Amino acid sequence: FLSGQTGVTALGDTNMHIGLPDQGCFVLRVWNPAVSGPSVCYLRDGCIVDVTSREVATVRDLLEQDDPAGWIKSASGEAICTLGELEENSVERPDPKLPYFLAPCDLQPVKACGVTFVSSMLERVIEEQALGDPTKAKAIRGRCETILGDSLTGIVPGSDQAIELKNALLAEEAWSQYLEVGIGPDAEVFSKAQALSSVGWGASVGLHPMSRWNNPEPEVVLAVNSRGEVKGATLGNDVNLRDVEGRSALLLGKAKDNNAASSVGPAIRLFDGTYSIADVRKAELDLRVTGEDGFVMDGHSTMAEISRDPLDLVGQAYGTHHQYPDGFMLMMGTLFAPTEDRDHPGGGFTHKMGDIVTISNSDLGALVNTVRLSTECPPWDFAASHLMRNLARRGLL
Repeated sequence: FLSGQTGVTALGDTNMHIGLPDQGCFVLRVWNPAVSGPSVCYLRDGCIVDVTSREVATVRDLLEQDDPAGWIKSASGEAICTLGELEENSVERPDPKLPYFLAPCDLQPVKACGVTFVSSMLERVIEEQALGDPTKAKAIRGRCETILGDSLTGIVPGSDQAIELKNALLAEEAWSQYLEVGIGPDAEVFSKAQALSSVGWGASVGLHPMSRWNNPEPEVVLAVNSRGEVKGATLGNDVNLRDVEGRSALLLGKAKDNNAASSVGPAIRLFDGTYSIADVRKAELDLRVTGEDGFVMDGHSTMAEISRDPLDLVGQAYGTHHQYPDGFMLMMGTLFAPTEDRDHPGGGFTHKMGDIVTISNSDLGALVNTVRLSTECPPWDFAASHLMRNLARRGLL
């Protein structure tokens, strides 16, 4: 992530909104108290329109349509609130008697790709060498930069040039498992969150209380159906525990999959005549972290610097080797690996409780969350069994 102003206000600012552009086809999931469950919704003229039906009872069903954007634009529905009213009731602990944002995915598991940008790849190597100790990171970063320099820039993963570099680093005893997935033929693809466990706009995101070195990971997230077709995109925060994963890569599950540790939203922008995979490839992301201690950190990154094409990442996750009958959401990795000192020289960056994280993109809006401990976030208590029973009661199954 490069330093720079995002121009995005903090969550508590009365001018804060999700920043969706005027054009585009946006699908949302909303907790609808009228049905005591989630509704598939479409943003139409500033109103949240419930288009849930027997044909499209879930977002999964919508993405299975040949033309999801065409389907939702022609669907009839009932307005349940305005976008402003939805935002107002969606911050941290909403009033359950009013609608509020949910993550825009439902039955899809959330998969994630790691080490897809050079700068974050180097930081993963540093975490590994530091064994999760942030005080050692600065010295190790200097040694890594001396050994690697700019040699990783422009390398195509799995290419002959990448193999030559690997052999050279092995000779220097500087090879790492993170370099293997960063420039080797196989991408890192892991399970970030179970279906229905991600949180949405305005919610708390959770850090496991064992962590003392962590950061947000702003990412573009692809919405993929059961046929491996990308039907849209949204934003995500792949909350990262640097110390836990740094101790051992075998702790990846504990570092990544915790209560409220996956944030997705605010809405899926469906592919149509105004937005496509070409726009994803050139997406620019802004980040702002605002702390209760007055700390502010801004950053900017571009998908143009990703080392693997988005469709290549989809192909590494889906195929004859692995099917997803309900589709999947795919976080594509991040440039962001903060090295800025927050409290003292050499201490680096880590979250503090109450931090406001804003991830934004001009085509996809802004995803805003407050940082809490995973043990203090609302527990995940609405899973697939609860959804099926709710839809059955509503006559939608």
